[in-house]
Amino acid sequence: MELILWRHAEAEDGSPDIARELTEKGYRQAEKMAAFLKKRLPDNTRILASPAKRTQQTVLALTQYYETEPEVGTGAPPRALLDAAGWPDGEGCVLIVGHQPSLGQTAALLLGEPSACFSVKKGAVWWLSRREREGDYQTNLRLVIAPEFL
Repeated sequence: MELILWRHAEAEDGSPDIARELTEKGYRQAEKMAAFLKKRLPDNTRILASPAKRTQQTVLALTQYYETEPEVGTGAPPRALLDAAGWPDGEGCVLIVGHQPSLGQTAALLLGEPSACFSVKKGAVWWLSRREREGDYQTNLRLVIAPEFL
C-alpha cells in the first residue's frame, strides 16, 4: 500500500477556520504540486480531502474526482487518517489532502517516532509505502518534496 500525505497550500488567515481560502501563492503551490503528482500517481489512486475550503481548493488543482472525508479534517488524530486510508492493509494508493499537525503526527507515527510531530510544509507531499520483505513489514519514506523545489 502507498500513502501520500499532501498538506494544503498556503491559505489566508481568518475565521472561521474551515472557510479559509488559498492565497495567490497557495494557488501556485497547489498547481505546481498537482502537475508533479499527475505524472506519478497510479491511475486507481483514492483521494481523500478534508472538508476545509483550503484543502478542497488544493485538491481541485489535481482533480475533481475526490472524496470529502471529515475524518481527515482539522485536528484529526493520526489514527483517524490511517483508518480513513485503510492503512496498513489497504490496497493501492491513497492520497490524503489535509492539515498540520495531523499529517506530521501521522508521518512520525509511521516512521517510528510516535511521540514526535514532523513539520510538513504548506503544499508539500510526503509519500510513504508499506511492503513485506522476508516476512517483515516495513514502512518506507519514498519522497518528501515541497512546491518550491518543483
